[in-house]
Amino acid sequence: MSTAHPSRRQARWLTVVETASPVLLLVAWWFGSAGSQDPFFPPLQAILAEFQRLWLFDHFASDVLPSVGNLLLAYLISCVLGIGLGTALGLFRGLSLALDPVIQFLRSIPAVALLPILVALAGFGNEVRILSIVLAATFPVLIATVDGVRSTDTLLLEGARVYRLSRWERVSRIYLPSAGPQIFSGAQVSLQVAFIVMITSEMLGAAQGIGALTLLAQKSFDVKGMWAGILLLGVLGYLVNLLFTLVRRRALSWHYGAQGTASLD
Repeated sequence: MSTAHPSRRQARWLTVVETASPVLLLVAWWFGSAGSQDPFFPPLQAILAEFQRLWLFDHFASDVLPSVGNLLLAYLISCVLGIGLGTALGLFRGLSLALDPVIQFLRSIPAVALLPILVALAGFGNEVRILSIVLAATFPVLIATVDGVRSTDTLLLEGARVYRLSRWERVSRIYLPSAGPQIFSGAQVSLQVAFIVMITSEMLGAAQGIGALTLLAQKSFDVKGMWAGILLLGVLGYLVNLLFTLVRRRALSWHYGAQGTASLD
């Protein structure tokens, strides 16, 4: 008789379903599109052949790597800015009151709406695309960090006062670990936003990148190339989110362990 906790069994089943669902989707797509004569919905076999030619050989170094590099760099900058500024705003109420109107104003403007202005001022270089991603992806993790820092357990703060921890020790040992789950939730939203803005920024006048080539294929009626670009975006989105999930589980293993212990109690 199995002694595994129900939540653990459920987690294993969810992992199986999460792994199997993309495979089942591809199998259904393969057989559902086999022999298709529709010019706008070619067979998956033809799309995969074009995918291999475009993204694994011809344009991997010139377009895929720059796009992924811009995404990772801009996302890293966004997390550093969001966590750093969010921690400061969460700790200092006066600073939060002073900057809150500006933050609310800026976060209400879609980064995509600023792209034409950025392009007009600075051109179509990588710097503009990175800046647009940073402008969009910083705010979710910033807001989550502020909320997480402000919701720190008062008992932990009392213990810090008793042990006379310095401000930096309180931030590194109490505030940030306590806010960790919320920070990672905000960081996941920021990752999704960063991915969307990366593609959008490449579609606006850029000559290189996954988004630019996918849009070019659509405009030139290269249907297989367009579907291959869409497929690549889906695969990259899935892999980036999977990597983020693995990092979050490792970084918050103490949190999930405490939840499991509490549920067993």
